[in-house]
Amino acid sequence: MKIGWIGLGNMGIPMAGNLLAAGYEVKVWNRTPSKAEPLLAQGAALAGSLAELAECDIVFTMVSDDEAVKAVYTGPDGLLTSGARGTLAVDMSTVSPQTSRYLAEQCRQAGFRFLDAPVSGSVGPAKEGKLVIMVGGDESDYAQVKPLLDKLGKLALHLGPNGAGTSAKLAINLLLGITVQGAAETLLFARSMGIEAEQMLTIIRESAVGTPLIRGKEASILADNYPAAFALKHMAKDLRLARDEGVSTPLAESAAACYRAALEDGLGDLDVMAILRFLDRQ
Repeated sequence: MKIGWIGLGNMGIPMAGNLLAAGYEVKVWNRTPSKAEPLLAQGAALAGSLAELAECDIVFTMVSDDEAVKAVYTGPDGLLTSGARGTLAVDMSTVSPQTSRYLAEQCRQAGFRFLDAPVSGSVGPAKEGKLVIMVGGDESDYAQVKPLLDKLGKLALHLGPNGAGTSAKLAINLLLGITVQGAAETLLFARSMGIEAEQMLTIIRESAVGTPLIRGKEASILADNYPAAFALKHMAKDLRLARDEGVSTPLAESAAACYRAALEDGLGDLDVMAILRFLDRQ
């Protein structure tokens, strides 16, 4: 089986690397070819064009947003211009359900098959192959790609037709954004009453509301240093997409406004936990 991989960012590199480690033949493409070097050292091949990857059996895409993924599929030199037929395209980007359904229809017209399969988890789980993968599309296509998904994540779920995977991803990221902001507000409130961050983090860790998410952010919080595992700009984008899909509940509205303001304040390239720094400035 020949595998294509498009998008070699913080998530794409370790995910494609896990397929190489599992023994699959992987050909990669990225707008900046130099980003492929770590994977080439693992045995990947470098594609000269997107159309070349369309000749693979399965092509994964993992790019930043709706505009980028549309360019990959339907741009002037995109996958769907190749003339190939029967290829299974699996988009693991976080985009709107509307975009996923649009791409599915464009793929169908071009003779491709399409799954939306975004992931929950950041760089650490990507490296460890412990992502949660949410899949929308034809169940037989899901069955074909499931062995590969099992190398990328600890759980892959088929949720329904195209758009179901991206819908579930927006829902889980809504909870992620609220949880991170809630932890930040808790730490600031505790500090205002004389409770140090290290003490409050210990309480959170050992309580019923302690989560692997917050435990994983402890070192960043204590150092006030936020290298991006999941960039704040992506959270702002995902909450905007959730609002576009109709969520208007109080916590969703508050979180979307807060992350948007933090993005405008120049914190977009930092980790999502940098919302703490933004709130501390207010």
